[in-house]
Amino acid sequence: MSVGTAEYSIKNLNEKTNAEIEDFLKKSKEELFNLRFQHATGQLENTARIKAVKRDIARMYTVLRERELGISQAPEATESKAEEK
Repeated sequence: MSVGTAEYSIKNLNEKTNAEIEDFLKKSKEELFNLRFQHATGQLENTARIKAVKRDIARMYTVLRERELGISQAPEATESKAEEK
């Protein structure tokens, strides 16, 4: 992956529940706010981190939207189908 955090890759996010992704989303938004604040005050050394956090947030929204549309499934749904067999 060229930009972003390995922890927030599509593969890792697909293994998480919606609640866990929303928690990650909240933390990432807080981090982005802090990075923007540091950038505005001239304290930010690694400006590429802003881009990485933005991409992570977009990735999380994408996974949540795919689940909402039924394109992909949350992990609970796939586990319950395996138990029924």
